[in-house]
Amino acid sequence: MGSVKRKPLAAMEKNQQTQEEEAKPKKKGKETKPVSERKRVEVVAPKMGEQDMAKTLASLKAITIFGASKVLGVNASVAKNLLAALEAKGMITKIGGFSGHYVWASAS
Repeated sequence: MGSVKRKPLAAMEKNQQTQEEEAKPKKKGKETKPVSERKRVEVVAPKMGEQDMAKTLASLKAITIFGASKVLGVNASVAKNLLAALEAKGMITKIGGFSGHYVWASAS
């Protein structure tokens, strides 16, 4: 019949270290970061007017958030806000899409 096999030295040392760590007293309470130390991301809009943005986006067949971000050289979240602003001013119109993946066309 089989008997209990002896563990390798590395495994026995590791087991001994974990037992020693468990025996040490642990600190009570959680250490939390203050709210003021969180990073704040700055959003930079492109340095062009709304008319220039509309002309740049007019060259696209279908204006999407990701297509606009690529053409304008900004993040997708910035492009989404810019497209919403252009739509509110009537420079582009929403023609389709769903669930945040909308498609716009130039209003001209």
